[in-house]
Amino acid sequence: MWFKNLRADIKAAKANDPAARNSFEVWLTYSGVHALSWYRVAHFFHAKWKWKLLARVISQSTRFFTGIEIHPGAKIEGGVFIDHGSGVVIGETAEVHKGVVIYQGVTLGGTGKERGKRHPTVMENVMISAGAKVLGNITIGKGAKIGAGAVVLKEVPPYATVVGVPGRIVRIRPPETEDPTHAGIIAVTALSLEAKEEQAKEAARIAEEHRNQKKQEK
Repeated sequence: MWFKNLRADIKAAKANDPAARNSFEVWLTYSGVHALSWYRVAHFFHAKWKWKLLARVISQSTRFFTGIEIHPGAKIEGGVFIDHGSGVVIGETAEVHKGVVIYQGVTLGGTGKERGKRHPTVMENVMISAGAKVLGNITIGKGAKIGAGAVVLKEVPPYATVVGVPGRIVRIRPPETEDPTHAGIIAVTALSLEAKEEQAKEAARIAEEHRNQKKQEK
């Protein structure tokens, strides 16, 4: 199973990164593949043997070498791609299905001190852009796209695009238009920038209203 998942992870890296020239290079140099491989070792000790201390030692050592922190209790299928990966955090009860692409700085985290299932479930073929935070026991539907820097606190339906802080759905596309390529990433990034520009304009408007109100009070 470990080798099967490794092959799936390498295949996902080659499919999603045009810079990936061959399987050997991906296996040798990609930190995301390394982190997932060692996560699977840690998960085996954590889930199968209940050697949780050893599992955490492995996961923290992997974090030191790759910059990617994956709790050994998380459930991650084969065929996931973590691109670059520095600063990625995946919590204990998170579930990540095949075909998911995760970029640097992404957090799949909790929202407090809840017990039980407290981290996200990310369904197949989701793309989570750089710096996005997906928090709480929520489900990100199949084929959804999360824009750069978004903070997602609510359920996301399949094939939706979410941008902004807090995250909001800006469109839901039909499945046949799914675009996992870099062109799709650029489109989602553009929507994220547009949402941030709208937020900046709204903040400026509120500030202007506040200044005018102060002047009237004087």
